Amino acid sequence: MLDGKQYLESLRDGRVVYLNGKQIEDVTEHPAYRNSARSYARMYDALHDEELSKKLTAETEDGVKTHVFFKTPKSSEDLIQARDAIAEWSKLNYGFMGRTPDYKAAFTGHLNAYADFYEGFEGNAKAWYKKATKDVPFINHTIINPQVDRSKSLHENKDVFVRAVDEKDDGIIVSGAKMVGTSAALTNYNFVANYGPTDLGGGDQSHALIFFVAMNAPGVKIISRQSYEEIATKNGTPFDYPLSSRFDENDAVIVLDNVFIPWEDVLAYENVSVSNGFLMESGFFHRFTFQSCTRLAVKLDFMSGLFLKATEAAGTKQFRGVQANIGEVLSLRNMFWGLSTAMATDPEKGRNGAVVPNGFYANAYRVLAPMTWVKIKNIFEQVIAGGLIQLPSSANDFLNPEIRPYLDQYYRGTGTSAEDRVKLLKMVWDAIGSEFGARHELYEINYGGNQENIRLETLKHAEGTGAADSYKSFVDSAMSDYDLHGWTNSTWINNFEKSTV
Repeated sequence: MLDGKQYLESLRDGRVVYLNGKQIEDVTEHPAYRNSARSYARMYDALHDEELSKKLTAETEDGVKTHVFFKTPKSSEDLIQARDAIAEWSKLNYGFMGRTPDYKAAFTGHLNAYADFYEGFEGNAKAWYKKATKDVPFINHTIINPQVDRSKSLHENKDVFVRAVDEKDDGIIVSGAKMVGTSAALTNYNFVANYGPTDLGGGDQSHALIFFVAMNAPGVKIISRQSYEEIATKNGTPFDYPLSSRFDENDAVIVLDNVFIPWEDVLAYENVSVSNGFLMESGFFHRFTFQSCTRLAVKLDFMSGLFLKATEAAGTKQFRGVQANIGEVLSLRNMFWGLSTAMATDPEKGRNGAVVPNGFYANAYRVLAPMTWVKIKNIFEQVIAGGLIQLPSSANDFLNPEIRPYLDQYYRGTGTSAEDRVKLLKMVWDAIGSEFGARHELYEINYGGNQENIRLETLKHAEGTGAADSYKSFVDSAMSDYDLHGWTNSTWINNFEKSTV
């Protein structure tokens, strides 16, 4: 497995990253990415830490030591162990980095057991499973097509979507763009697939693809959004931006400009059924929601602690209404830990002896998570209120001896100094109010898919598994107890009958 130093070195590979109109020479040293890169490096170092590695790692069926979530799970015990490893890694960024290397293990961890799903490329799937478990590479993913004109059909946007434009003896040439490549500038590979239909019509199946591509492959362009890490560096200190200055997993659009993909990195080619079915049939859906639910639960641990400390510092924690809000936040936190436990302890049978986290609880997470984050953010804004606005501009105010006495007198909290209270509220603001915080709200709202789809897919899952029919049958059993003439069984007494009791 990579360690932190090796991971950082792996990013110095000539990749093409653009930010603010300029190509970045070294993402590990540029102020837009360097601390986020080191946050990931710390995660890799944890895999080799004497104590942390006991929680984070396990051996595969081939005797390879790897992160627990990267290996094929065979039981609920395996899934609980994986859940705990996901949580332990996520604690290193307080749940604020969602697309960490274990996120894509949601896909690679099933490539061995599910190899037969990838018709014609079964060997590639098994080889990538071995590579992923051995190296624990950082893989980002792009499965969404750019929002160019979604009113048009697939074939009318063909020039935008990633598609095969040529076939060679040793691979294929692909072109097009994909979104949203979270952390793309700091990853080793991009996984490209599709969330939605892939048949372009007229027999054109060039869009029906699944493949891996190295981030430094010729023709790969990474176009980053604005860096909140760099903004934090320019506008303040870690005291002012304690989260965005080190946990900004920059999002990007990835352009593939006639990029060569060797056959060994392809999992589907001109295969509509495999390309359309990978989300649900590969186990990816069950596993990405498992990782995501666990990561959000860790984040809510952090937000619960923030809320408790902020209300204590304001002297409001003893108010009945505030306590009720605290209880609501804690209940939401408990719900996601409960969902992650249920997903692991009540798994579904997968292919070839593998198990997958429970799909019903996975769908529940997808629908509930966006509403929960918005609700918690709203509670913070209502309860902490103006305390988040009255903050001094930066740490420099405390370093100015002329105004420091005023800050110490007028910014102190209940049983806490002005410096400590401001430090705490700066953390709250960075979590919910800064550009970094605003991005996290958008992120959590859309993490599992668009709002209609996540609900529709919950319905389709219930219908497809037969659960919807069982719910209706449950109602039918109640309705069968009576008709126009009264009760239809002897349990209850009709008006025209006399009790024998």
